[in-house]
Order: sequence, then structure tokens, then C-alpha cells
Amino acid sequence: MPLVRVKGKYQVTLPLTVREKAGLAVGDLLEAKVEGKKITLTPKSVIDRELTLALEDVRQGRIIGPFRTTKAAVRALRRTAP
Repeated sequence: MPLVRVKGKYQVTLPLTVREKAGLAVGDLLEAKVEGKKITLTPKSVIDRELTLALEDVRQGRIIGPFRTTKAAVRALRRTAP
């Protein structure tokens, strides 16, 4: 198990083997979680705000479809349009 050193500005460098196993790339975001004296870093992705709102609509059942054809989708959209 590789060791890392905490540097002057509390920065750490993840060893290559760790980065490769986790599939990390430059610019990736990590969520830092502390449990007791243990720190866990978990790769995270940022979801666009509009996508988050759309996913909430799906969870709440505020959707129409699926449709077998594009004509059926257009008809449904016309029926629900204000």
C-alpha cells in the first residue's frame, strides 16, 4: 500500500498506481468524506442543473411517453401544450 505525504499547503499527490486503479484524470472531482480519523476520496461527476431538474421530473412521474413513433410523440406534445 503506497504512502503519501501531506505537503505545506495540505496537498497530497496520489501515486500513479492508485490513480490508474481509480480511473482518475486531470481535472476530475473527488468527494472527500471523513469518518473518525479515516479520509475517503470518491470520484464524482457534476450534473448540470437542468439535468438534475429533469431527473426530478422523472422521479415525480411528470413525464409522457415512451412512444412507438415520432408521430405519436408529436401528437402527445400537442395535446399537452398550453
